Amino acid sequence: MASEPVQQIFVFSKKGDSGTTSLLSGERVSKASLRPEAYGTLDEASSMMGVVKALTRSSLIKEMLDTIQSDLVILGAELASTQENTPYKIPPDAIERLEKWIKDLQLEVPLPRKFVHPGATMIGALTDVARTIVRRAERRIAALKDEGEQVRQEVLSYINRLADFLFTLARYLDATEKAD
Repeated sequence: MASEPVQQIFVFSKKGDSGTTSLLSGERVSKASLRPEAYGTLDEASSMMGVVKALTRSSLIKEMLDTIQSDLVILGAELASTQENTPYKIPPDAIERLEKWIKDLQLEVPLPRKFVHPGATMIGALTDVARTIVRRAERRIAALKDEGEQVRQEVLSYINRLADFLFTLARYLDATEKAD
C-alpha cells in the first residue's frame, strides 16, 4: 500500500522581501505602517506573556494568560483588517473578564499605595515588560485612530484594561511567587 506524499509547507513566501506585508483584505502595505506596527506590537506582547506563562507555577495564571493570548490573536486580526464588517472583533465581554480578574487579584494581593519599581521578582519584572509592550501597542493603536483609520472603542478599551491587568498581575506574582 503506497502512502500519499505529504505536501511540505514552508514558512517563507518571499512576498515580504520588499518591506511590505498583506492585510487581511489582501492589500499590501509597508511593514512600517501603523497597522502592522500595532498588531506586530501585540504579537511581541503575547510572546512576553508566553515567557511569564512558562515561568509561573499557577495553573490559574497560565489559563488567564492563554486566554489573553487568544484574545490578542483576534485583536491582531481585527487590526489587520480595514473592513468594518470583519468577522474578527474583540467582544465586550473580554473587557469585563479582564476587569473581573483585576478585582479578583487585588482582593488577594492589594496594590501598594506608592510608585512601584519593577524587579521584586523575575516573573513580576517580566510581566511588567509585557505591560510596557502593551502600552506601546496602545500608543500605536491610538495613532492609527488619530490618522482617521477605523478603530472600534472596544479595541482601545481592551488594550487599556489589559495593561491594568498586567500591572496588577505583576504585583500579584511579586507577592505570591517569591523565590523560596
